[in-house]
Amino acid sequence: GSYMIQSGLICALVWILMQGTDRLLGWQTLQRPIVTATVTGFLLGDIRTGMIMAASLEAIFMGISAIGGSIPSDACASSIIAVAYTILTGADVETGLALAMPIGTLMGSANEMWKPVLAALAPYWEKMAGSGKEKSYRTQVMLCGYFVDRLPQAIIMFAAIAFGVSSLEHVMNNMPAFIMSGLSASSSMMTGIGFAILLSMIWNKEIGCFFFLGYVLSKYMSLPTVAIAIIAAVIAITYFCNEKKINDVLKIAEKSGASSSVGEEDLF
Repeated sequence: GSYMIQSGLICALVWILMQGTDRLLGWQTLQRPIVTATVTGFLLGDIRTGMIMAASLEAIFMGISAIGGSIPSDACASSIIAVAYTILTGADVETGLALAMPIGTLMGSANEMWKPVLAALAPYWEKMAGSGKEKSYRTQVMLCGYFVDRLPQAIIMFAAIAFGVSSLEHVMNNMPAFIMSGLSASSSMMTGIGFAILLSMIWNKEIGCFFFLGYVLSKYMSLPTVAIAIIAAVIAITYFCNEKKINDVLKIAEKSGASSSVGEEDLF
């Protein structure tokens, strides 16, 4: 009852703050799952679950980009709802992660449906900008960024968590075991798909070898993620420093070559 309504308000507040602040500060990545899911977990009293899901959700959504402003799946909204569901119902993390993508797609659709309303406000903003009332314009832009820009999603999120989580919990508890096993398996695959999408954008033959190195370190040597991250950081720094040194040497060589050619021209 009241606890669910309170949780719904908390999640809607996280959404408004993360999205609004990110919009006003020019994309500081506050709305990414790694931040949003952690904040949601913290405010709902289980930061550990929030952080664990944050890492997995970031891996899932890392390769999904809003190209041209079109959002295929809303990573921020799905992170908040998935973490809230997991914490409030005590469900497995895997189940919460499996729900993230369909929820994100639905919330992305809500965002697209709200865009014509925001676009209809363009004449008002043009008139306001032309009026020269700078202070009033700034205040209204800030208020719009926080409370109007993502209003439908905030309402949907509140309603979904305040009144929908208990119903979803009932449905999940009555699911056959094989469906729950499938959800768990699909959530594990989602992380792999997220990385695959990301790799398809950044892959090249120069750094491709490091992917296989990481696979060997993880699967065959059973190193923990933190150890692999430290090794990767050392390799990256070494790679960067060596490349910089090579570039410096080439610049020196170019300069000396240019000076020698100038000397030859003077001689002749």
